[in-house]
Amino acid sequence: MNSRRGIRSTSPLAPRHPLRTGVEHQVAVRLAACPGQINPSPQGAELIEAEGVTPQRISTFTRDGLTFEVSDTGPLDGQTVVLLHGFPANRHSFDEVVPILNAAGFRTLAPNQRGYSDGARPHRSRDYRAVELQRDVLALVDVAGVDRVHLVGHDWGGVLAWQLGAVAPERLTGLTVLSTPHPSAMIRSLVASAQALRSFYVLVFQLPMLPELLLRKKVEPLLRRMGLNADAAAEYGRFMSKHGRLTGGLHWYRALWLPDRRTSRRRLVTVPTTYLWGNGDQTLGRRAAELSGSYVRAEYRFIEVDENHWLPENAPRVVAAAILDDLRLP
Repeated sequence: MNSRRGIRSTSPLAPRHPLRTGVEHQVAVRLAACPGQINPSPQGAELIEAEGVTPQRISTFTRDGLTFEVSDTGPLDGQTVVLLHGFPANRHSFDEVVPILNAAGFRTLAPNQRGYSDGARPHRSRDYRAVELQRDVLALVDVAGVDRVHLVGHDWGGVLAWQLGAVAPERLTGLTVLSTPHPSAMIRSLVASAQALRSFYVLVFQLPMLPELLLRKKVEPLLRRMGLNADAAAEYGRFMSKHGRLTGGLHWYRALWLPDRRTSRRRLVTVPTTYLWGNGDQTLGRRAAELSGSYVRAEYRFIEVDENHWLPENAPRVVAAAILDDLRLP
């Protein structure tokens, strides 16, 4: 039986700072961007929205010459929810969540992220640094023609959600983060718990080519041993067997330690946030989960559920209910 624990609230911080990103797409938005830094400046980008244009379905969007695949479902005039997958998944990780949100009147956008979209797979690991990943998501928001979205993220998508809640709060109505603790809480937990042992695989993933050789034919059985349901494990196994996709996903890990002067120093999330964590998660422990709320300066809920790491695939109704609760909050 699922339980909810640790629900608390804090007061939001007042200031919010604009963050825009370059986009190329035949939709109802145009963007005059000033490239070079993630932090806003008076010379930063400006979003120009076309007037009187009917919203259109998005199947792809392009940023800096990279083309991303997107699943766009639900009423076009509904509030928009963007759902970000993790490793080694893809946009279909939310397939059982999305119909519930659509039936409740919400539009959903689920992209295949950088490295996972066949048209958006740079070869260099440096091109997977956090600023680029953040700008990819903001490009999708711009293409959707909306000012703000509710952002949902699982695994690496959760890391990205935490980051955007700090650096681009004016583009978000709120966050629902699944499984992954706040990055700063994760770092603190490495010296205060067994999290370092749980995360040892991250060091292995830094090696060139060896992880690809070890994982290429073992993604499906490994995911099944980690508790992912058989259908989803088979889907991700097939997906990752195609040339370049596994390396693209691993580059997210390899870019972790690469310096980037564009990175914002902002760490505190200033939008309403719900964090779901499964107490059976084999890779992400309790200490980091419980520390995550200290990095939120807005309404915050911590929900502990009797599940493992794979919340969107194994517990879609629980995930959908939490998202709908967030969307219905005043």
